[in-house]
Amino acid sequence: MEVLRAAVVEGGLHVSLRRAFDDPQAWGMLIADVARHAARIFAKETSLTEDEALERIRWMFDAEMDAPTDRGTTGAIS
Repeated sequence: MEVLRAAVVEGGLHVSLRRAFDDPQAWGMLIADVARHAARIFAKETSLTEDEALERIRWMFDAEMDAPTDRGTTGAIS
């Protein structure tokens, strides 16, 4: 089952997702797994190591959680 789709359209993030899990902690695991996949791609396609890329991802994640640049909007689709 697809639980997450994300696209950048005209500079803005558009996300479609399903709650999908009974416990919100599962989303923490999913987000961490996505971060690791992104770090691997950066390691393959740039001069960054996987660890360097993951550290930069983690740094920005923490900064964005502490002071969001855009809270966006969320709506339910039936």
